[in-house]
Amino acid sequence: MKILFVTATNTNVGKTYTTIKLIESFNKQGILVGVCKPIETGVITEPLDAKQLLKTVQKHNPNFSILKPKDITAYTFESPAAPFCADNKKIINIQTIKNKIIELQQLCDLLIIEGAGGLMVPITKTYKMIDLAKDLNCKVLLVTPSKLGCINDTELSIDALKSKKIPFDWCVNLFEDKESFEKVTKPYYDAVYPQWWSLNELNINIFLNF
Repeated sequence: MKILFVTATNTNVGKTYTTIKLIESFNKQGILVGVCKPIETGVITEPLDAKQLLKTVQKHNPNFSILKPKDITAYTFESPAAPFCADNKKIINIQTIKNKIIELQQLCDLLIIEGAGGLMVPITKTYKMIDLAKDLNCKVLLVTPSKLGCINDTELSIDALKSKKIPFDWCVNLFEDKESFEKVTKPYYDAVYPQWWSLNELNINIFLNF
């Protein structure tokens, strides 16, 4: 049973949107997909990202039909902050997160995990999102924005993944500064990363044999 870890250069870049597109696309390939949102912050009554993800999965995977949004998370916190900061009682246990992932893996052929924030977001004082991706020994999909300044964010995230020797692909979610993207960002991507792709042209073939 395989895992695909969806992360981004920061929060509000499009991880949930991307994960939903992946669920739908893998389903069309006949792959039984599951989903996990290990930690969600900013939760008042129920985890809204997890709710969206679960609703999509339940359309295709009957094994998830009886689950509730909190069943696909290990921890939820009210404060809209990095997990370490939102966890004011310091209850997060990394093994609890891994156990939740193992539990959900049993219900699918491919488990898509949506991280919180970016790669360097702290889960605990000494453990970050990138450490979780590394420990899971999985492939990562990095989602980057199209706004001015995204080159720097993209390069930093790519360097972080390379430093940990984590296999990854990346795509651009074209939703901010779309009019200027062609002039201020795309020329660099075309020159340095000729194989880069837009989320609007999602091609899951690159993930089918990972």
